[in-house]
Amino acid sequence: MAAKANPPRSVVISNRRARHDYDVLGTYEAGIVLVGSEVKSFREGKVNLREAYARVQDGEVWLHGMHISPYLRAGAFGTVDPDRPRKLLLHRREINQLARETEQGPLTIVPLSAYLKDGRAKVELALARGRKAYDKRRAIAEREAELEAKRAMSARRR
Repeated sequence: MAAKANPPRSVVISNRRARHDYDVLGTYEAGIVLVGSEVKSFREGKVNLREAYARVQDGEVWLHGMHISPYLRAGAFGTVDPDRPRKLLLHRREINQLARETEQGPLTIVPLSAYLKDGRAKVELALARGRKAYDKRRAIAEREAELEAKRAMSARRR
């Protein structure tokens, strides 16, 4: 029996602003510890990653600033603070590497996307360096130049 190459992954939310504001140096996949009705809200896409960041504390990785709206049909039972810090599940080696990297330099851990993989809530984390305004302008100019070159090549093939 052949093994699956890539299991299906349904993206719930993507943090497009993170790739604009940061230079991504490396990515990690982490599980999210959710409670009760948070899972239902997560599946519905009621998640906001705009101001979210992760931090290594006491040998564990915590995601701060991720907002999961309360599930409307849950009632008063099972409601939790929508902005509470959530524990992330990573391998010990990855946690140690993230802790070492963030302590040494001006790096931060930002979530790029949140998704479901095999029915489990996951988040794609990036070890990133903040960009200055002139770096952002340069990145936009490079992206536009690359798009222009692709358009010219495709027009030439026709």
